[in-house]
Formats: sequence, structure tokens, C-alpha cells
Amino acid sequence: MSSITSILITITLLVVSNAFMTFAWYGHLKLQNAGISTHWPLAVVILFSWGIALLEYCFMVPANRIGFVDNGGPFTLMQLKIIQEVITLTVFTIFVTLFFKGEQLHWNHFVAFLLLIAAVGFAFLDTSKA
Repeated sequence: MSSITSILITITLLVVSNAFMTFAWYGHLKLQNAGISTHWPLAVVILFSWGIALLEYCFMVPANRIGFVDNGGPFTLMQLKIIQEVITLTVFTIFVTLFFKGEQLHWNHFVAFLLLIAAVGFAFLDTSKA
């Protein structure tokens, strides 16, 4: 598998995984707001979220296996984790702005995003030459 293909597959799987993760973690709040899960006991909400989280793992585990450098992928574990965190924040931001109309983005959120993007840049610096 080519490096570009591994990168694209890894990132795509991470995006899909994080969509499921975000819904597992925060979707029940939207369902509650919509009146769907208002009377669900907490145990049912947890089991519902676990079921969705299982789907998350079905995409996250292959993403990490394909993307990990020791398996022939292009990324170190640190790089995979930092990429995953940026994807998580991006997916979360899209989710919140689409489904929770009371939440707003402010300047400090954009600064935080830029700092996370800078973190990705630092994670990819070649320190072996330093």
C-alpha cells in the first residue's frame, strides 16, 4: 500500500471513528433535548452510548493499525494521537454547531484550534537531525 493511500485511509477511518465517538459522547444530549431519551435511565443511556462506541472502535483500531509506522504506515504513535485529537476537535465543532444551536464559536476557540494545528506541525518535526 502506498504512503498516500495509507495516509488517506488512516485519516478517513479516524474521521468516521470520531463521528461515532462524538455521537456516543454527546448525541444522547441532543436526543434528550429532542425529547427522545428524556426518560431513559442513566444505565440505558450508557448502554446506548457503548453500542455506538463499539462502532467507533471498529474504525479507530484499523486506522491505528494501518497508520502505525511499525505496521508499514506513515505515522508514529505520537503523530497518530495528535492527528486524532485534531480530528476529534474538528468533528466535535461541526457536530456542536450543527446540532446545538445555543453553542457558539468565539475567538478563543479559533486560537485554541490554531495552537492544536501548530501541535500537529511540531509532532511532525524531524528531531533526529537535532
